[in-house]
Amino acid sequence: MPDANELLRIQHEVTSERDPARRLAAIERAYVEDLAFLDSEATVVGRQAFSDRVQTFFDDARADFVVEEDGPAYVGPDTAAQPWRFGPPGNPVIRGMDVLTMRGGRVTVVRGLVASWLTKSIE
Repeated sequence: MPDANELLRIQHEVTSERDPARRLAAIERAYVEDLAFLDSEATVVGRQAFSDRVQTFFDDARADFVVEEDGPAYVGPDTAAQPWRFGPPGNPVIRGMDVLTMRGGRVTVVRGLVASWLTKSIE
């Protein structure tokens, strides 16, 4: 059963993967079927819906944008969080944090938070 750090590693793999089939395969390894994803613009339920939501971030961004870890991970018994940045390598235009809720070695909820001071455009 994956621990919190492994689930965060898989979360990074999922949110960094531009190929939908590879992303969905990673999701199926570590997330419950009725996974809930919440961010400031949408709430979706299900693995495919989560993958589709991640795809919208890539569809709306330039091809050179990448997701990079942006600091240490935070872990607890049923919750884990990883700060991230998104933009050209080393030059982020968005910073945020993914907060995972976990049960039985699988992710049940992902909350995507974006820094409130965000002012740069991603286009």
